[in-house]
Amino acid sequence: MDPSPPSESSADASASVSATAAAASSSYPSSSSVEGLAAGMAAMSLKDRFELLRGIGEECIQEDELMNLLQNKPVPVCYDGFEPSGRMHIAQGIVKTINVNKMVRAGCKVKIWIADWFAQLNNKMGGDLKKIQTVGRYMIEIWRAAGMNLDGVEFLWSSEEINKRANEYWPLVMDIARKNNVKRIMRCCQIMGRNDSDELTAAQILYPCMQCADIFFLRADICQLGMDQRKVNVLAREYCTDIKRKNKPIILSHHMLPGFKEGQEKMSKSDPSSAIFMEDDEAQVNLKIKQAFCPPNVVDGNPCLEYIKYIVFPWFEMFEVLRKEANGGNKTFTNMNELISDYESGALHPADIKPALAKAINQILQPVRDHFNNNSEAKVLLNTVKKYRVTS
Repeated sequence: MDPSPPSESSADASASVSATAAAASSSYPSSSSVEGLAAGMAAMSLKDRFELLRGIGEECIQEDELMNLLQNKPVPVCYDGFEPSGRMHIAQGIVKTINVNKMVRAGCKVKIWIADWFAQLNNKMGGDLKKIQTVGRYMIEIWRAAGMNLDGVEFLWSSEEINKRANEYWPLVMDIARKNNVKRIMRCCQIMGRNDSDELTAAQILYPCMQCADIFFLRADICQLGMDQRKVNVLAREYCTDIKRKNKPIILSHHMLPGFKEGQEKMSKSDPSSAIFMEDDEAQVNLKIKQAFCPPNVVDGNPCLEYIKYIVFPWFEMFEVLRKEANGGNKTFTNMNELISDYESGALHPADIKPALAKAINQILQPVRDHFNNNSEAKVLLNTVKKYRVTS
């Protein structure tokens, strides 16, 4: 489906993106392992498909249901969604690219729900739908440039799809609302980046009922969102129990990457120093990682190690440290356990980790930078989004 919003046309993707990625200069492989995920499932066993999908999630509800789905449905439908709410950081840009490509490789159809109406309900971009849709187009452009396999992806704008099938959507929202009390719905407020103690508008109370309805409206078999969206996905399974529906949506929740500051559980767009944005230049990436919290010998709560685990290893299948012989010499890690062992023992120091992490992240981001520098429409889109004030 054309990912353009109802009243806007999307910027064309640059034909040079893949060539730029291949030409990136580094000692890492010239084409990342993520590109191979587009190869399809022809040679994959049922076990391989299950393990590929299961590896996406920090949590899976339920594993036996996932295996049964793969056994009985040739092309399962995976649902993911996002609020267009400002510039994109790498947790959203790269992790989603990795996960979507895994789902496509496992033989799934991926429906990405561009939740423009939801962003309006949540007062993003001051509730200006035109701005929200511009941000949505910018985000799609990012994923194109980053290497997301769009052959297996369908982008759907909530404002357009709901209007097309309003007679199906709104009775579903109303039924979910009728079967739940306000207290239960407010427990889902985390999905909007809110707390149940926040003073919410009536629109924000409606939001969880609508997001729950989306799962059924899109005929999703698998909900593949972050752990922060878990509560509303569980609400959908509870709704299935209420209406005596046997096949419940499977929840595959990925890990949430932290910000770079100590104790920061999640990247914040409103705190640019805590997040790497997808079109940050090399110097900005280097500075942010140099200043990142990275205590020696400590693995738990160490954001630098989390970025290596959840971004660098899935992308390159290796992590390369370059250092002087006096400091231990160069070393290439092929798995996270080996790296953790060296870090806990002190054989690997933050001064080794940080420049190596910055180098890897910069290589991943280079095709995106090139696209927004070289494609005139993409450049205009980015400059427009940068001018928007991020609202909470």
